[in-house]
Amino acid sequence: MTAGIAIMDLQGKIISIKSFKEISRAEIINYIISYGKTVLISTDVYPPPKMVKKLASTLNAKIHHPDKDMSVGSKIELVESYIGEKPSLERSKVIITEKLPQNAHERDALAAAILTYKKYQSKLILAENRSRNAGLPTEQIEEIKIMFIEGKAISSAIQNMVEMNLNPDENNQSNKESISKTCNINSKKESLTLHPSSNMISKFKQKIKTQERQIRNLKTKNNVLKGEIKGYKSDLEKLHHKIDKLHYQYTNDILYKKEMASKLSLIKKLQVKYNQEKTLRLELEDNLKSMGSIETIDSSENVIPIKIIETFTREGILNACEYWKIKNDDLVLLKNSEGGGSQTASQLISMGVKAVLIIENVSHNAEEEFERNMVPLLKADQLDLKIIDQFAIVNNKNLQIELGKWKAKIESKMHKENTQEILNVIYEYRAKRKRLANP
Repeated sequence: MTAGIAIMDLQGKIISIKSFKEISRAEIINYIISYGKTVLISTDVYPPPKMVKKLASTLNAKIHHPDKDMSVGSKIELVESYIGEKPSLERSKVIITEKLPQNAHERDALAAAILTYKKYQSKLILAENRSRNAGLPTEQIEEIKIMFIEGKAISSAIQNMVEMNLNPDENNQSNKESISKTCNINSKKESLTLHPSSNMISKFKQKIKTQERQIRNLKTKNNVLKGEIKGYKSDLEKLHHKIDKLHYQYTNDILYKKEMASKLSLIKKLQVKYNQEKTLRLELEDNLKSMGSIETIDSSENVIPIKIIETFTREGILNACEYWKIKNDDLVLLKNSEGGGSQTASQLISMGVKAVLIIENVSHNAEEEFERNMVPLLKADQLDLKIIDQFAIVNNKNLQIELGKWKAKIESKMHKENTQEILNVIYEYRAKRKRLANP
């Protein structure tokens, strides 16, 4: 016979869940009573099987059963919601424990136990709270619960327990009187059976033989169980050895994975560094190519190379200097004039550039700074500018013409400004003479 057994205490705590194959009723009883007194026996089917009724009778326990057979779905839902693990049977394949069902038999047994506990749960909690309020110790609280399950009212059970604690001598005396009365009754019975009949003697002898036979059977079963225990211990040692081996393999796997992860991380870092170095190498090759092209152009008298500055900012100028090595008498092109002012203009002027070519107009402050330091500021669209790779070229003849125009423009502007200053001085002198003549 295959059976699943789930044992819970009156607190609703799962104590043990186990299933057996080819187990006798006596073995089931021994397993159950090894955990203590049995108060309730539950089943998941209706009506209760004969086997359950016999167990309840033997253990002097009440039977609880559902109104109809519990469905598989309801049992799964009940167990999973109570344990708080989903799905419990799948989890039990990983976590082997006596607190989780390992198969359908154990799940069904646990579902029946949970259903029974839930029926009594509220009353058991009420009994515990009232007992604690009455000052009863834990062991007596459990007795109160048992008395309630056996049919006694909670208030009556608590009152009897409190009275027994308050009057221990009277209870002992009552027990003595009860024992005395029992003894007297037994004495009377013995006096009535001083001359038992042969039929009664035969029944007693037969009963003794039956009990002796049962004792022999139990001893035999006990020896068999001892042998099985040895076998189980051997199997347990093998399992422990297997667990240790699996744990060792698992640890090695973790170390291997960590080592692989570390190596992969190192490879990724090296790959990133390689890509960065590759990008830098390509930039340097482009730079060398551009510098070579500029050197070739320098040898020609018809065109002049122009070094390009991407943005008219401090960072843009520094990047161009690092790339082109801008030096004295170089021509530069501002590809984007936004963001530049007098300070960025001064930065270029301090490098000694020969002229600055612009695609867009620069700010008024920057333009004044260039003019004040006599650095030509030329429009690129007036020079037939051509961009080749990373630099630009301009016709030398056109450049000289535009430089001359700019110089003439600045000289004319300066002449006008100087003339205006002289006129201002003359006007101021005449105004002063008039004020003195007409006080």
